[in-house]
Amino acid sequence: MDNIFLLIFIAFIIGVLMFDLLFVGRGHHVVSIKEASVWTVVWVTLALGFFLFLRFDGHLVHGIDTFDELLHVTQKYGLSFKYDGLPLEQAMANGLTIESAVSQYQHSMSIDFLSGYLIEETLSIDNLFVMLMLLTGFGVRKKDYKSVLFWGILGAIILRFSFIFLGSTLIQKFNWILLVFGAYLAYMGVKMFFKKEDDNANTDPRDHKLVKFLSKHFSVYPRYVNGRFFIRDHRHKLFITPLLIVVITIEFTDLIFAFDSIPAIFSVTCDPYVVFFSNIFAIIGLRSLFFMLSGAVDKFCYLKQGVAVLLLFVGAKLLFHHWLDEIGFSSVHSLYVILGIITLSIVLSLLFPKKDAEVRS
Repeated sequence: MDNIFLLIFIAFIIGVLMFDLLFVGRGHHVVSIKEASVWTVVWVTLALGFFLFLRFDGHLVHGIDTFDELLHVTQKYGLSFKYDGLPLEQAMANGLTIESAVSQYQHSMSIDFLSGYLIEETLSIDNLFVMLMLLTGFGVRKKDYKSVLFWGILGAIILRFSFIFLGSTLIQKFNWILLVFGAYLAYMGVKMFFKKEDDNANTDPRDHKLVKFLSKHFSVYPRYVNGRFFIRDHRHKLFITPLLIVVITIEFTDLIFAFDSIPAIFSVTCDPYVVFFSNIFAIIGLRSLFFMLSGAVDKFCYLKQGVAVLLLFVGAKLLFHHWLDEIGFSSVHSLYVILGIITLSIVLSLLFPKKDAEVRS
């Protein structure tokens, strides 16, 4: 059942993306802030709609209709299930009905999805900076941004699908990997908090090792050609264009960011389906968010510190998850902390804006 649901979900996401690429603003064009804002609202609305689906019909994802099926899913993915503070088996002995148990499971599942979605969206802010640097550094025309980001995001869906389900399999076999994830995220949080803004400011994307590798091993056409990725010259020799190199570089960059964001969401839940759903909704909304915020992203000067604190929180949650379960620290509490960190960093940015020179220094 869960595999069928996953295929339907992926088909739906790809269908919406193709509709956007082929019919909305057909062809290469500069995406306006209005168009980006509309699509941002669309993706956020779809994510919230999916949250409501999980809240009231989330049992359909894994096909849960009996206590045995619920026990199987919670044990398989190491999910912490409690009803009125009691473990599932004990609650069943006290007369818990399957309807009440499924309702509690769906509530927890939906909160985990929303928490993961917020984590991924917040961590993606750094990705926006890197995308902007790559596109401007390579001199990509603004009317080609849309198609470049589309193929970059489509590739990210495939890569993250593999990464998430591989990670879930490893966690099921080697639970101590969660501690490794936690230590890594805590380290990255501390590193990001104290990292200076100009550490990578003067890095030319064309000096990237991946770019040099592709240029060395493939025939690269010397200029952009009307948004095309491949072209043949008068001798019918096949070349890749610089635009394809940009797409591949964005894919590679997203893979690097996935090493932060995916372990972070595993701090919320070890259900790979919920991790995948929250990841995908955040990724597909990233392109419209890019066009909407690319000109204003520097205004949120304390957001990077907020991301660092968020990484520290999820890292600590993974390191001390057994103790947190014992004291009753639930998914709802995690959601409150995540919302608090994001809100505080935005409010501080608006109340205490840094001067342009300070932001760049």
